[in-house]
Amino acid sequence: MKRLVILLMLTGVFTMSHLQTMAQDEAATEEVASDSTEMAADDSTAVEEYAEEEYVEEEYVEEEVAAADYEEVAVDEPSFHQVVKDQFIQGGWQFMGIVLLCLILGLAVAIERIITLNLATTNTKKLLEQVEGALNSGGVEAAKDVCRNTQGPVASIFVQGLMRMSEGVEMVEKSIIAYGSVEMGKLEKGMVWISLFISLAPMLGFMGTVIGMIDAFDAIAEAGDVSPALVAGGIKVALLTTVGGLIVAVILQLFYNYLVSKIDSLVNSMEDASISLVDILVKHSAK
Repeated sequence: MKRLVILLMLTGVFTMSHLQTMAQDEAATEEVASDSTEMAADDSTAVEEYAEEEYVEEEYVEEEVAAADYEEVAVDEPSFHQVVKDQFIQGGWQFMGIVLLCLILGLAVAIERIITLNLATTNTKKLLEQVEGALNSGGVEAAKDVCRNTQGPVASIFVQGLMRMSEGVEMVEKSIIAYGSVEMGKLEKGMVWISLFISLAPMLGFMGTVIGMIDAFDAIAEAGDVSPALVAGGIKVALLTTVGGLIVAVILQLFYNYLVSKIDSLVNSMEDASISLVDILVKHSAK
């Protein structure tokens, strides 16, 4: 009986120790599994961070490459001045040089006319008031002095009219009309040269085109074959002279139209001021 009890006690002790050992093994296994999970999570996070860093670096490198390519394109793009220079050289200096000379001479005449016409502009209303006041205060001689001290064709016409005051109002009118034609001719001085360059520039361009086409056909005849590159190159060179002539004509035509409008304005001002001067002289004679 005692042996049975002892055997049972030993069996219980061994069973309890075995259960405790199994529990410790399970706890250790769970800890290992937990540590493994944490390590895997840490590893995945590290991999993701590394991938993000590589992606950012790739984007930065791509941006640098794109910026470098853009800078190269910007540097390689020719300027407007360089393009014009190349086209001028390709068109041939024989005719392109003459067309350019027409542009330079035409612009020189146009600028001179613009300066002259602007200096010839006179405040006719103010001048008429000064002339009327001088006539009332100092007579015809005082009015002459006022006109001589004033620049412009209107003042010159007034001087010529006042010089005929002693011969009557009719002679004043004839003198104003005659000298008005002279002043109008002075205003239109140089306009014929601008018109000449406007007509001459495109004509020279067309002549260069025709000569260039003749040279292109001569090259085709010598080669014995119609080469697209040969024909295209010759036609391009020939047409450049036409483009140059048309550009010169357009530029000079703009200046010409401005000058014509300016001359018309001055002529109208001269006519109105002359009529007003005759009225003032008639009133002065009636006193």
